[in-house]
Amino acid sequence: MPSNHDQLSGIQLLTELRGEHPLFAPGEVWLVGAGPGDPGLLTLDALAGLLQADMVVHDALVDARVLALARRDAQMQFAGKRGGKPSIAQEDICAQLVAHARHGLRVLRLKGGDPFVFGRGGEEVLALAAAGIPFRVVPGVTAGLGGLASAFIPATMRGVNQAIILATGHDPDEDGAMDWTALARTRQPIVLYMGLRNLDKIAAALMRGGLPANTPAAVIASATLADQQILVSTLDRIAAEAHAANFAAPAMAVIGDIVRTRQQLLDTCAQVTVMAHTGQTTAPRENSTCDD
Repeated sequence: MPSNHDQLSGIQLLTELRGEHPLFAPGEVWLVGAGPGDPGLLTLDALAGLLQADMVVHDALVDARVLALARRDAQMQFAGKRGGKPSIAQEDICAQLVAHARHGLRVLRLKGGDPFVFGRGGEEVLALAAAGIPFRVVPGVTAGLGGLASAFIPATMRGVNQAIILATGHDPDEDGAMDWTALARTRQPIVLYMGLRNLDKIAAALMRGGLPANTPAAVIASATLADQQILVSTLDRIAAEAHAANFAAPAMAVIGDIVRTRQQLLDTCAQVTVMAHTGQTTAPRENSTCDD
């Protein structure tokens, strides 16, 4: 955890970068997105919240290096949810946020990705508003976009897609499940959050809906982190190959022709790199690392 001196230096640096950064008032709750993993993707306003919060109520997928940015004397409370494992009920989390704020604490609710993209941030805002608790929402880079970028898969590509669908990977056999046939008919790429466990069933449902078996598909595990893993396959094989390769959560899947552009980008990037090394080009190479 940062020392008091480090904390002061952090505030000073934040002021230089951000100017008038938002002030965290006692009795206020901030719902903050921590991004998809890599601390470099944290926003300056998220950092402002971490440096001022009295209590950080955080999810399971928030990187430890992000948590380490909090004030040295801040209280840390785990409120993570992981599929298939015991976890605190959402109603209890909402009640705790209200209770802590009523005790005059600056409460930072820290979520992986963006709080309003499958983060249940909307439910927490409604609970805070109903209780009369002032709040602020700080957006974050959602995994469905940041994770794709880190894997060299453009979320949108001219001539490839006109939209992108963000969906949760719930079991297609559950009551109230999405209409996967309708999604298949759009022929637009689908990004599945928390979809690894049901990927085989979802792939089968999409193929029944008319999506070709050879549709490009990929799984990205630990997106943006040093141990990121990327598996590229086809819709009919992706679930079995991810299982065989021991892919585990946190992981997301992407299905659609944008996956095919990954190799095109990597090949082009590699060519530019080779040409630059041999002196055959003077093109700028800033941010053109081809790390896979």
